[in-house]
Amino acid sequence: MAGFAPLAGVRVLDFSKILAGPLCTQILGDLGADVVKVEPCDGGDDTRHWPPFEGEDGTIFLAVNRNKKSLALDLKSASGRAICARLAGAADVVIESFGPGVAARLGVDFESLVALNPRVVHCGISGFGNVGPLRDGKGYDVVLQAFSGMLSITGEPGGPPLRSPFSPVDQGTGMHAAIGILAALLERARTGRAVKVEAALFDTAVGFLGYFLQGFWQRGTEPMRVGSGHESLCPYQAFETADAPVILGVANDALWRAFCAVAGDPGLAERAPFRTNADRVRHRAETVGVVQAIMRARTRAAWMADLGAAGIPCSPVHNLAELSAHPHTAASSMVFAYRSARGAALKGVAQPLRFDGARQPLLRPPPRLGEHSVEVLRAAGYGEDEIAGFLAAGAVRAP
Repeated sequence: MAGFAPLAGVRVLDFSKILAGPLCTQILGDLGADVVKVEPCDGGDDTRHWPPFEGEDGTIFLAVNRNKKSLALDLKSASGRAICARLAGAADVVIESFGPGVAARLGVDFESLVALNPRVVHCGISGFGNVGPLRDGKGYDVVLQAFSGMLSITGEPGGPPLRSPFSPVDQGTGMHAAIGILAALLERARTGRAVKVEAALFDTAVGFLGYFLQGFWQRGTEPMRVGSGHESLCPYQAFETADAPVILGVANDALWRAFCAVAGDPGLAERAPFRTNADRVRHRAETVGVVQAIMRARTRAAWMADLGAAGIPCSPVHNLAELSAHPHTAASSMVFAYRSARGAALKGVAQPLRFDGARQPLLRPPPRLGEHSVEVLRAAGYGEDEIAGFLAAGAVRAP
């Protein structure tokens, strides 16, 4: 296998769908694991049908399902469950994100699988975890953003709550699940025993709010919404220039003095309301008003040059087209070109890690539904007549 493949030979059986679980197993696949994505015969992963589309598949599906094989399997059929049991018995890792009670009914919960496979690493992804009064609740990213209080701190002062649109709770849960699985594989190598990993959207959301909660417990008051700003720093937010917005990151008093010098008003740094960061936070509205008036006097390009030369953290507020076209994006190789399973020329976002100076290679494009069903069944020891019978009965689907 080309590239850095520490998980080569690790067999992963993936029953997850949507975003958290598929992101987790894509990470494992990028690291060399042999990932079999088990999908329902009647449509597959839900995100295949979420717009916008590239061919027959939604772009969210394409974003988190590379380096996997697709097995389309009817888990409600006796044959489908028997196939599932055989595959699970030989798997190193099984991951599922079924609703409460479903994994047990299908026989893919930890207790059922450990009886088949005493060395299995089982990862269950849920909304609220398996303890507490909400353990049977269904979790979605926006639901947990709301329940955790995350929505209460996003948005402009005095405005409505705003959802973080890149689904941080889902994606964070997928990353936490991958971390847990890697730790469990190390534990299994050391002890030989099965390990149960639990990842919950609730836990991720609370974990992401750690320093906000720490501040709330200390002050006893809710944090204010500060838009693009930071409740502990000022000025540290988006500002309009003469032609386009920029982010200004004045994170300490030395940077404040440098900014005032670049702005042509070094005495501003020593005025009473603005002398220290704590002063500026207390007088946020006044500070922001003064800085905004200064920033409107020059263009974005001029500010980028002047602030950059002074070592002051700043950035244009790019849109996705500007990010995609930026020379640093090309140099980073975070965006790569590939051919889809149907032959279309596409772009993808690489795993955000380098190993020995290189990105991980694309081994398989996101699969068509059931693209590898026959291959997976053959590898599991099923004969051609058995496979033909499964296909005829509808227990398995192939293109």
